[in-house]
Amino acid sequence: MATATRRRTVGQVSGESIVIEAAWMYYHDGLNQSEIAKLLQVSRATVVNYLAEARERGYIRISLSPDVFTSHQLAQDLREAFNLQAAYVVPGGIGSPEDTLLRVARGAAEWLPSLLHSGDRLGVAWGRTVYEVAEAVQKTRIDHVTVSQLVGSMSTPYGFTAEICSAHMALNLGAKCINLHAPAVLSDPDLAARLRDEPIIHAQLEALSHCNKAIFAAGSCGANSHIVSSGVASEADLKWYVEQGATGVLCGRFIDAAGKPIPGALDDRMIGVELDKLLNLDMGMLVSEGSDKVAPMCAAIAGGFVSHVVTSDVTAAEMLKQA
Repeated sequence: MATATRRRTVGQVSGESIVIEAAWMYYHDGLNQSEIAKLLQVSRATVVNYLAEARERGYIRISLSPDVFTSHQLAQDLREAFNLQAAYVVPGGIGSPEDTLLRVARGAAEWLPSLLHSGDRLGVAWGRTVYEVAEAVQKTRIDHVTVSQLVGSMSTPYGFTAEICSAHMALNLGAKCINLHAPAVLSDPDLAARLRDEPIIHAQLEALSHCNKAIFAAGSCGANSHIVSSGVASEADLKWYVEQGATGVLCGRFIDAAGKPIPGALDDRMIGVELDKLLNLDMGMLVSEGSDKVAPMCAAIAGGFVSHVVTSDVTAAEMLKQA
């Protein structure tokens, strides 16, 4: 409750300080906007502006407890149907598919730090969804955590590279980062083999064998597949793998409906984690969204790569229909 002893004037609290004062009263003291306006002797509209400015300046961090998204019925159904450790399901909302993707990424970013502990070695994949997760993680520090880039560098249509995903994730987690200083795919298998044998690349690939946790997305095998737009595979490559039964893409490698890797010519030309290194980890967090990702997500889960899933309620419901 507001009291006379707490009354301030704009002359006493001004500029940046009054924005901080208003934010503290609202978020920590639990006062409403009218009470704050009375204490600061300003209009309620001015208080609304102060609070908006506090959010814009990054003074305010608002998050919901992960339990809200992991304990409701749809998340529990997903966990039980696919034998997961946990699922985090966000409301799809009424916005565009882009808005929903960003919601899912934000959900993963808010959940991930609570799943990491001192000594963990986190493998980070690539792609738009993983990039958005890395950007959305709020700065924190978890002692003795190492982040490793799971797939070599490549061009993307989104203006970022694979190493940015891992580097920004490490920066926001206060973790050590091991980037993979090599292309994701080369034109010559012999050149790729020699590059994998280079001491610095060999050491970076060896570090991937020690990851006990990983975060990745599931890629589709449709005509607009990111694996083609990023230059990892050609349209001819994609067609060949689909003919062999490819259902999804995980860390640049094709898997069938049972989650089994499909051997092919790309394997000898790739620089990145081999899928057997992602089996039976302490945590394999799959973050994906959309109808075109349902089959790839189910395939990744069937293959034993996934322990935790982050998605929207609409995608979760579609996954349950295929369970």
